[in-house]
Amino acid sequence: MNRRLLTILLVAFVIAGVCAFGVYRIVGNKMTTQQQSPTTSIVAAANDLKLGTVLTQADLGVVKIEGTLPKGAVPEQQRLSLVGRGVITEIAQGEPIVDSNLAAAGSGGGLAATIPEGMRALAIKVDDVVGVSGFVTPGMRVDVLASGIPPNSPPQSGTVTTTLLQNMEVLSAGVNIQKDSEGKPVSVQVVNLLVTPEQAQILSLASGQLKIQLVLRNPLDTKVEPVPATATPSLFGQVKPATPQKVVKRAAAKPPAPKPYSMEIMNGSATSQENFGSSEGQH
Repeated sequence: MNRRLLTILLVAFVIAGVCAFGVYRIVGNKMTTQQQSPTTSIVAAANDLKLGTVLTQADLGVVKIEGTLPKGAVPEQQRLSLVGRGVITEIAQGEPIVDSNLAAAGSGGGLAATIPEGMRALAIKVDDVVGVSGFVTPGMRVDVLASGIPPNSPPQSGTVTTTLLQNMEVLSAGVNIQKDSEGKPVSVQVVNLLVTPEQAQILSLASGQLKIQLVLRNPLDTKVEPVPATATPSLFGQVKPATPQKVVKRAAAKPPAPKPYSMEIMNGSATSQENFGSSEGQH
């Protein structure tokens, strides 16, 4: 094989390799461009945000999201509009901040910002047992039980427990510092429940006179059912004492009036008739 033929073959191989490499680069760049989705910068939590926090610029960070954005997400350009708004749902660090996590603009922070219109927040003092051993957290649902001795009840009836309220939402749970009878500070477990004004009156009256117990329930179970009250004697299989029947005294019946009878009296030639047992008499 002459040198000229070898040169032609070598040049052909070099040209083919350069063309193949060029095609590979062009196809690879197109595939990479097609696979990459557009990204959008949105506002996220720069640190863990607790319920009631009023947002500052230091609390606001930025994350990039590819594809579809979360509903209510705030673009980075609008981050300053979030300053001063209260947090109504706990937000973890790096989690996007959406509009539903925040109270309305101008309503401030704290617990009051989480109360819907027409509702109230009522705080009740509980202990670890009453508070379901610390498992009552914001957003949970509970039933409220009240135990005590009903007024004007007989001594043998004992303590009665009734389900006072059902499916109540917990707004917050924590420790409050109060003073005891000697003026010393003591920690008291406090649970804030979301109630209507009527429920607030009921719960306020019960918490001041009866023992309150919270019963944790599944948040998806919102059904409210009538629950009969339970008395202490029923726990021991004792039947509730029957109500004594009222004895009605009746007036004694009057004796029947005596039947009238008559007697003929003869006095010589004169004859007379006398009636007895009657108001009338004949002679």
